[in-house]
Amino acid sequence: MVDSSTGRYQCFSSWNLTETVYMYQPMGFHHRDYPDHVCLLKKSLYGLKQAPRAWYLRFTDFVISIGFIQGKCDNSLFTNHHGGDIAYLLIYVDDIILTTSSDALRVSLMSSLAAEFAMKYLGPLSYFLGINVTRTGDKMFLSQHSYALDIIARAGMQTCNPVATPVDTKPKRSTISSEPFDNPTLYRSLAGALQYLTFTRPDISYAVQQVCMQMHDPKIDHWNALKRIIRYIQGTSSFGLALSSCSDVSLRAYTDADWAGCPDTRRSTSGYCVYMGPNLLSWSSKRQSTISRSSAEAEYRAVANVVAEVCWLRNLLLELRRPLKTATLVYCDNISAIYLSGNPVQHQRTKHIELDIHFVREHVQRGNIRVLHTPTRFQIADIFTKGLPRILFDDFHSSLNIRPPLASTAGV
Repeated sequence: MVDSSTGRYQCFSSWNLTETVYMYQPMGFHHRDYPDHVCLLKKSLYGLKQAPRAWYLRFTDFVISIGFIQGKCDNSLFTNHHGGDIAYLLIYVDDIILTTSSDALRVSLMSSLAAEFAMKYLGPLSYFLGINVTRTGDKMFLSQHSYALDIIARAGMQTCNPVATPVDTKPKRSTISSEPFDNPTLYRSLAGALQYLTFTRPDISYAVQQVCMQMHDPKIDHWNALKRIIRYIQGTSSFGLALSSCSDVSLRAYTDADWAGCPDTRRSTSGYCVYMGPNLLSWSSKRQSTISRSSAEAEYRAVANVVAEVCWLRNLLLELRRPLKTATLVYCDNISAIYLSGNPVQHQRTKHIELDIHFVREHVQRGNIRVLHTPTRFQIADIFTKGLPRILFDDFHSSLNIRPPLASTAGV
């Protein structure tokens, strides 16, 4: 895999506009003779509504001209194949990550980019979009430690006692369970901040999803649930997501659903996680958009969700020239859902989920997917659909590769 040279860059540039845009004269720079005139912009400015799109189109056109291919699965990802070497470029606004298989290719590409744009080398990848990246040998550790501490401080809970799990094992809370919370703005601010923390903390995905569903009208019970998440983060603020190199380029997924768990709408909660070798690549905890009339239907909708995610990952790996040669294993703990994925007979009672059935079954018949049974005790996706007892939570938590910093980076 590509790992020889990875760096972070920042690009500074102005670019021509393709449409007519006027602006008021800046304060302090009004023309003495024409104070009421406006300016015709020739180049984009930061803060202009057209600026992000104009910049993205300008950058995309140039990198394609020097040999990059824009990804179809992710339009912000570009690949470049030069002989036996390969380069991946990922851009977010003006932040760029460039990974190449050789230093020579990196130098060549950066020379081309620097000749067109004002570039600044920020060193080897160590920080990107609020995520700290620490590399030790063939292992990488992604953490949002500082961001987690900031959330705790914003909640005024720096001295709170930590708890072992982010959510209790009680049934989900109703929207009429208690009195309204008197500071909904604070609730929404913290809930939104916790959403971004789930980028490196999949262990809190379910708990955060539950409190975010109440942002429109939070109650005291929901505020207490949010504080429990923060108390859990207080004891695990240094934790992050561990990744390592692997020779096993294959995907496996776990999926589960909590049937009719919402006390107000009776909708189910779907959850899944997808691994490449030992590495957790993708995860989700989300309430289903429609009511399921049986546990099998709820589970099958969850299977369809993870199959769609797996299809996207398989296509992404194909664009990266790392195509999968084996079927992706999808583990589900519902026997009926597994039978539906392979049974060619369409029953009257399954017509209302016909699209999901045909979608999954088609990929099973192609050999891209195999839906297998796993006992509930080993269903890792349970952590994304319900509150778990501490022993089971700790077991699944470790399976997600959520852990303290690597030994060599402790104290950094």
